[in-house]
Amino acid sequence: MAPPTQTTSAPSPTPSQTDPASKGSPANTPEAQALFNKVAEQGEQVKKLKAEKAPKDQVDAAVKSLLDLKAHYKTLSGAEYKPASGAGREDKRKEKENQSEKQSKKQGGEARRGKELTREQDMSAGSGGAGEGQGPKKQTRLGLESKKEENLADWYSQVITKAEMIEYYDVSGCYVLRPWSFAIWETIKSFIDAGIKKLGVENCYFPMFVSQAALEKEKSHIADFAPEVAWVTRSGKTELAEPIAVRPTSETVMYPAYAKWVQSHRDLPIKLNQWCNVVRWEFKHPQPFLRTREFLWQEGHTAFATKEEAAEEVLLILELYAQVYEELMAIPVVRGRKTEKEKFAGGDYTTTVEAFISASGRAIQGATSHHLGQNFSKMFDITFEDPKRPGEKQFVFQNSWGLTTRTIGVLTMVHGDNMGLVLPPRVACLQIIIIPCGITASLPEEERDTLLQKCSQYLDRLMKIGIRAKADLRDNYSPGWKFNHWELKGVPVRVEVGPRDMKSSQFVAVRRDTGDKLTIKEDEAENRMRDLLEEIQTNLYTRASNDLKKHMVVADSMEQFQKEMDQGKIVQIPFCGEIECEDWIKKTTAKDQDVEPGAPSMGAKSLCIPFKPLQELKAGQMCVSGKEPAKYYTLFGRSY
Repeated sequence: MAPPTQTTSAPSPTPSQTDPASKGSPANTPEAQALFNKVAEQGEQVKKLKAEKAPKDQVDAAVKSLLDLKAHYKTLSGAEYKPASGAGREDKRKEKENQSEKQSKKQGGEARRGKELTREQDMSAGSGGAGEGQGPKKQTRLGLESKKEENLADWYSQVITKAEMIEYYDVSGCYVLRPWSFAIWETIKSFIDAGIKKLGVENCYFPMFVSQAALEKEKSHIADFAPEVAWVTRSGKTELAEPIAVRPTSETVMYPAYAKWVQSHRDLPIKLNQWCNVVRWEFKHPQPFLRTREFLWQEGHTAFATKEEAAEEVLLILELYAQVYEELMAIPVVRGRKTEKEKFAGGDYTTTVEAFISASGRAIQGATSHHLGQNFSKMFDITFEDPKRPGEKQFVFQNSWGLTTRTIGVLTMVHGDNMGLVLPPRVACLQIIIIPCGITASLPEEERDTLLQKCSQYLDRLMKIGIRAKADLRDNYSPGWKFNHWELKGVPVRVEVGPRDMKSSQFVAVRRDTGDKLTIKEDEAENRMRDLLEEIQTNLYTRASNDLKKHMVVADSMEQFQKEMDQGKIVQIPFCGEIECEDWIKKTTAKDQDVEPGAPSMGAKSLCIPFKPLQELKAGQMCVSGKEPAKYYTLFGRSY
């Protein structure tokens, strides 16, 4: 399998760290102190590289890491990094927030909902957390400080932390998946599990450790993964007799067992899948979900008697992956085959679904389905007796296929906006949030209780028809704070219910994707909300699809290709398929300037040979290099 790998950024704030009510200054927390030291160390590293006149790409990478660390320190501590900085820097800001809170307490009533929301949207940074406990009213800084179109890397970091998707960890490249993001993964998992079981695939689990002898059995396979393999070399203080690898993928873990299990054609096919974690200890620029040292995935490993059976399954699985993106996550993908340079190491060919992130002008590999041919069965001696050829051993044909938690990062980048995460309803663990409004000091307690009861009734009605809903009845947060909180977390629909709404037998529904407000009659709640969720799902897919069509073009010359690339597009070009030519294209299209703030310069790489190209090759058409005849249009672009 060949999905991503990663390393780590610096910690971002938790609600308790950003909350003015927290004990002590945020800059004095252990996390902030540790991060302060990391920034100082990285600063010294940058100075050293510059003094030694190191290569530009090394300096750029070090500077990028320093800027990321400083940005996270600012988010965590609430202040710019300064070598001699101390605590107590937020007094004036806290005073203003306290004044704002006093003003918000004076205001009430449904007619002032809009003003209340606007005022609280103006507050920036640090989500206040998802705790359900009651307690004294508190004010937290809420919202994003960076804009997606201005600083994508910082925007992304803020969204995934403030939407409570991840928490940073003290092992580089590893992250805590919080319930909000893990619920998305569980939805994806359920979708895939149902799909593969229809194809006769069974789930299993193999150990995460693999012996050195097994890992190195398939030479071209291990050569591709060698720099990323993590090794266990010691138990306590005792050196192991032989180092043991932590799986980067499980072909070499599973196939010795396949050799034992397969004796005759009656033992085939074998169709197994496992949901597990893998480790790829690489040192490229880390981004949570997109490139991490440890990630979750499913990996399927199947064995067949004939090549035709295996080839058919490769495409069935690829289509299932495309459905995960398009039907579940509302993200259009390009289906195709990888070039020889980009195919899975040790396989015959690799098929892929590729997504596009217009904010960066870069593509990203969504999932892959590989046909391994007989390469691994020959290495691991997975053979069977063919009744058509008595006494003659035949090697099985194998596939492997996988999809990872990278999907969550793609989802965030494609649909997210400057107010936070935007979740398509089908993948959202919470589709509708119900919020009572207009509860003021002057509202009689009986009316207050009736209002809360009405919210609970709406909740029961929606849950009975299978809608994933919740009522936020916490009394230590204002309605405006709740609006922003759930908006930041990407909940597709917000339902607002106030005293006047009850009297009119109606409620207000607010769409997360467009911000449109709809007034809906109480007796139409079930039908209208069900339809609204489907409308949002369709709109998000249509919007992303139009974006992809706008940014995927054809170019027949190198000059036009470079021009389109520099405008943030992915480009289908006539290509000869040679590895040397692909290397030349990547080198030729590399830019001197950064692709995005903080990102290293990069050239174009092949993404896939599309099954359905935008146009067909003309007779005698040459490769974009002008040296060899073109074999097919190939999609190239800058990529994660």
